[in-house]
Amino acid sequence: MIDKIKLPEVWLRGPLNGIPALLQPVAHALLQAREELNELMADFPDPLLWDKVAGMASPGFHLQHLAGVLDRLFTYAKGERLSADQLTYLAAEGKPHENLFTAVLVERFDLQVDAALKQLAETDQLILTEVRGVGRTQVPSTVIGLYMHAAEHTMRHLGQLLVTVKILKQNL
Repeated sequence: MIDKIKLPEVWLRGPLNGIPALLQPVAHALLQAREELNELMADFPDPLLWDKVAGMASPGFHLQHLAGVLDRLFTYAKGERLSADQLTYLAAEGKPHENLFTAVLVERFDLQVDAALKQLAETDQLILTEVRGVGRTQVPSTVIGLYMHAAEHTMRHLGQLLVTVKILKQNL
């Protein structure tokens, strides 16, 4: 068997073309999360998708939330409020649905990372400190604050997903 060549982490592969310099760390984190998530979930059994460990969130919740939170935070960074569809998606996070399989949720996250990278590439660095409202009460943040939170929140949930998946698969 040939060993898979292990690339360095994304942040050690150099600057990403088309991404503004100040947003490179956000893009690196999102790409790293995507790589790790795809590897982690490659052979994950669908029947375990909604199982919980020690009362913690299920893999299905984490996968839904990872895509949803990126969508929401990047919407706020554009200075927009959430749409009815986004609010419906938020309300459904963590709720099992017969058409939600691991592959579908992973693909949804991958597409959301693509959309986030596109938005980062199109962001003028001069607006990074502009104030943006978050949530229904429009709590103030900044464009860069929203982008950075999206990156760190993604990595936080990826870590939780990693532990949950490893425990669930160990118990097979």
